Amino acid sequence: MTAAPRLVLATHNAHKLDELRAILGPALPHLDPASVVGARDVGAPEPVEDGVTFEANALLKARALARFTGLPAVADDSGLAVDVLGGAPGIFSARWAGRHGDDAANLALLLAQLADIGAEHRGARFTCAAALVTPDGFEHVETGHLAGRLAGRPRGDGGFGYDPVLVPEGETRTCAELTPAEKNAISHRGQAFRALVPVLVRVLGGAGGSGGGTGAAP
Repeated sequence: MTAAPRLVLATHNAHKLDELRAILGPALPHLDPASVVGARDVGAPEPVEDGVTFEANALLKARALARFTGLPAVADDSGLAVDVLGGAPGIFSARWAGRHGDDAANLALLLAQLADIGAEHRGARFTCAAALVTPDGFEHVETGHLAGRLAGRPRGDGGFGYDPVLVPEGETRTCAELTPAEKNAISHRGQAFRALVPVLVRVLGGAGGSGGGTGAAP
């Protein structure tokens, strides 16, 4: 028998859904993996992401999904901030080249913009805001960061987005050259979602909106 959904993740990105399940699974061993579903599984539309921060966009998506499904909803918003670009692409990371989710075009444009920038000035970081929203209005947000530098060309076949060009601090490999377990252990998304787990445990254990988390608004 298929488990009834208990938690819905606000993503239509199959790679991200797999990654989030891999991060949450070990931390929530009592939760049947089949009861953790994605937005596409429940037919939820994608809301317009018109927030001006990662936190605002994560909350916007989680709120919309919690209203649509009547279930606790988790959403994240993440992106790449490049020092020499003043923090861009930032919240526009997924559509930096003009079309949402075109990883190859986004990478090509970013590398072209940095073509004349020396290695010592190619600092960058991934940032992730992870939001939990329940149907009764409880909200909690956690953030994570992964600092590093940008390679001169894409390397590696793993991950997605800008993973092929970010080399984490202390590493010689890009995020796309790390194994999934290695990446999840240090990633911005892994940090944010692991920080969210204690609140998820309370919510899914029946504590609902009494968990005392940080309320937030875009």
